[in-house]
Amino acid sequence: MGIVPLERALQLAADVDLDLVEVAPMARPPVCKLMDFGKFKYESALKAREARRNQQQTVIKEMKLRPKIDSHDYETKKGHVVRFLKAGDKVKVTIMFRGREQSRPELGFRLLRKLEEEVAEVGFVESSAKQDGRNMIMVLAPHRGSKVVARKGEDDALLPDADETVAEPTAQA
Repeated sequence: MGIVPLERALQLAADVDLDLVEVAPMARPPVCKLMDFGKFKYESALKAREARRNQQQTVIKEMKLRPKIDSHDYETKKGHVVRFLKAGDKVKVTIMFRGREQSRPELGFRLLRKLEEEVAEVGFVESSAKQDGRNMIMVLAPHRGSKVVARKGEDDALLPDADETVAEPTAQA
């Protein structure tokens, strides 16, 4: 429309039953637009909600260990760490030291190094082992694009379809 006096712009907005909205107040002269402001606010709220829905939520799971952990317990905890990494979650591994164990932090370093080597194919060390008071902490993150295992509610994706045949082993004499 070009440069229009304020009274004329307000009259034009009233004639077409729209709002006069100032788009660029710092420009000389200020830039205004005729629009339905309620509809504009509603659509911008929808866009913001959609953007939030598409954001990826990072979940950090924690696994606590002790320096004198038994080998079977270690394997169980390692299995949980691998499962979390395959699901796409980060894992914070904490080694808790008590009493005299605090004077032997190398036991914790050794345990974390062993865990790091054994889960290297599904994840990598995002934050290396650090002593934090009585605890030693290391953060593992999954490799990019490695979401393999479905989350809760998506278990149907793991089951074979009804038309798929599952071969069963046969007993041979």
